[in-house]
Amino acid sequence: MTMPLLRPALLGLAVSATLAGCAGLPDERLAREALQNGDQQTAELNFRQLADMGYSDAQIGLADIYAAGGQTQDLDAAERIYRQALDGSPRAEARLGKLLARKPGSSLAERREAAQLLESASRAGEPSALLPLAELYLFYPQDFPTMNVAQRIHDWRQEGRPQAELAQILLYRSEGSYDQHLAEIERICEQRLTQEEACYAELAEVYQKQNREDARQALTERLLAGYRAGRVSPNQVEAVAHVLSDAELGQPQPQRAQELLEVIAPDYPAAWVSLARLLYDYPQQGDTETLLGYLDKGREAALPRAELLLGRLYYEGKLLPQEPHKAEEHLRKAAPSEPSANYYLGQLYLRGYLGEVYAQKALDHLLSAARAGQLSADFALAQMYSQSRGIKPNPVNAYVFSQLALPRQTPQAQELADSIAQNLTPAQLAEGQRLLREERQVRGNVLQQQAALQVSQP
Repeated sequence: MTMPLLRPALLGLAVSATLAGCAGLPDERLAREALQNGDQQTAELNFRQLADMGYSDAQIGLADIYAAGGQTQDLDAAERIYRQALDGSPRAEARLGKLLARKPGSSLAERREAAQLLESASRAGEPSALLPLAELYLFYPQDFPTMNVAQRIHDWRQEGRPQAELAQILLYRSEGSYDQHLAEIERICEQRLTQEEACYAELAEVYQKQNREDARQALTERLLAGYRAGRVSPNQVEAVAHVLSDAELGQPQPQRAQELLEVIAPDYPAAWVSLARLLYDYPQQGDTETLLGYLDKGREAALPRAELLLGRLYYEGKLLPQEPHKAEEHLRKAAPSEPSANYYLGQLYLRGYLGEVYAQKALDHLLSAARAGQLSADFALAQMYSQSRGIKPNPVNAYVFSQLALPRQTPQAQELADSIAQNLTPAQLAEGQRLLREERQVRGNVLQQQAALQVSQP
């Protein structure tokens, strides 16, 4: 999923007034406008200079940029800068708590620190703390066994807390009961549309599931009007486009999705990659040359998603000639922040596309992809361990990964899991079940997180 751009609060009035009249000094307003328009370089330059002068809001803004990068070194830098801004700042507490809660492979200590930070920020009235706090309790119930999340969200709603209604939607997603509450979700988001722009994507999903063309049309018109007036960020327009083009949510609307993306792309480079992916999924919307043109613009903006899609095109050999070495080059650029790139790299090494099988490289990349939520990678790992595909057979490991692949809900995944389980000895089965519990805990319910983050605001 694409994460929304982060927009921390402005500096105090006195600071803003001082900077506004001083040409050549760093300008936080300019930084925020640049960030919203996708100009990360200008935003980072201005935030960094103000952060070095000790302004906590600028430190938070700079850390937000690193946090959005998603790579390990970026997250480490973001954490360090958030900690510098912690002194008396509920917003910094909320940001650091959210980062620790969502950190890949987070430890129990980090998650408990996240809960303390988010609870503190929430008590201080910081509205952005509530959703990541709900996520933390929902996604890691083993860490907070006494927490009744449903009751807590009910209490927040009774108190009229900001984002409590979105936390309720998050709960419905995590429970798998989203479709049973469409009317309530529509009511919540209609009422909060001007306060919570994430509600545009929620309403789009409701209307897609119900195939309500008039409501869908009115929503997209309101969305674009809000974007042109500066009230709606481009990443929310992109989020709605993704909903409209998702065939799993109803009758897809690729033409309308393309129209939305074309509006924001000139000022929001990530939309170029979304346009390329749209043409990949719906070839009738444009030719390969147009798709590659979109990808070139995405690569000019140094977007890893552009490298991922180009690498996939060279890997598959459908729209472009199959060129494994070019595929590897582009996929490796994307791999630090794009889990799917690790999956394709794993397959590239496993299948011998580069001239021979590189079993250890395949294993490393597939495991990285699997722990980031790629069910296809779990299936491939189960095959590797059960069918001796480049490595020594290990029926216990095969069992673990075959069970983790079951949410794919495909006959192949079920057949493989059943076959592996039937051939285990009782001792192997017990060991496999123990390792399965441990692996699930390591992953921290990442799939559930990915589904639910759709309603989360930074």
